[in-house]
Amino acid sequence: MNKNMKALRFETYGSPSVLSIQDLPLPALEKGDVLVQIKASSINPSDVGTVAGRFHSKLPMTPGRDFAGVVVDGGAWTGKHVWGTGAGFGVMRPGAHAEFVAMPSSWLAEKPESLSMEQAAVVGVPYLAAWQSLVEAGRLQKGERILITGAGGAVGSAATQIAHWKGASVLAADMTESAQDADLFVNLKETDLVSAVQKATAGKGVDIVLDTVGANLFSSCLRSLRVGGRQIAIANTAGPDANVAVNLTDFYHSQLHLIGVDTQKLTGPEIADIMNRLREGFQDGFLHASQPETNPFEKAVEAYTKVAEKEIRTKQVLVFSGSSFDRQQARVCLSTEANPSAR
Repeated sequence: MNKNMKALRFETYGSPSVLSIQDLPLPALEKGDVLVQIKASSINPSDVGTVAGRFHSKLPMTPGRDFAGVVVDGGAWTGKHVWGTGAGFGVMRPGAHAEFVAMPSSWLAEKPESLSMEQAAVVGVPYLAAWQSLVEAGRLQKGERILITGAGGAVGSAATQIAHWKGASVLAADMTESAQDADLFVNLKETDLVSAVQKATAGKGVDIVLDTVGANLFSSCLRSLRVGGRQIAIANTAGPDANVAVNLTDFYHSQLHLIGVDTQKLTGPEIADIMNRLREGFQDGFLHASQPETNPFEKAVEAYTKVAEKEIRTKQVLVFSGSSFDRQQARVCLSTEANPSAR
């Protein structure tokens, strides 16, 4: 068996042009690790940011946070179809844009049978962010009203589905002409956000705002909340150094709550737990994964460029043709690499 694999790699920060497909050794397994053969892996905007140096990842690095695949060496997990994302994937440890990836078994979650590998690969980061924001941090309650900015994006769409699953109603805001499944849509090209929210809520404001945009929408989101409302911030599209203005007097008089969420702070077991909860939503029909645009792994740089240039909102997924894998031969290869005297 070939003891190497194909992996996407960058050795310096920059545009997608710094990426190249390289031959690397199969990942060595530590105690408690499993080896997953990647079948599909999506490209998130954060992956493009990783390559650009936004997260100061180790170099050289294999990017890629989200995946769907099959466990090919992992004890009781062997043969199971798994999905999700890994803690530090593509930033602190090799990511999922490779034929194989190693991770602790405690990070694994089984893929819903109803989803293809390609569909499962687009769930990770967007749905993690939406779940962590609304359910864990925001404590969303049945009957509440939620405003979602950037609702036409991957996180916004996931949040809309989760909010409806939990019995909340959704006001969606975006620069596009529509947002799927929302109870009310606000076209920000044509309508003032605060005025639209006040009209929709009879002047009361919403219970929660999930702001996936930040920047100049931040203060408008705060002014869209009811007294005692919660605002959840997960992004700042104006850039990491951009500042926003807050009327502090209005903030404390309205008894508002501001919450920041960063999915990269989640541990592997925490991610696996959320993926298991999300699986229930997909299996029971409350959640629906979008159909992505698939790209052969050989076209990875081109696919990254589509995401970087924001050509389309359709999720881009890398698919791997895959090769035969013999666990016993792989163990021999890995043990030989670890112990040269065994050659």
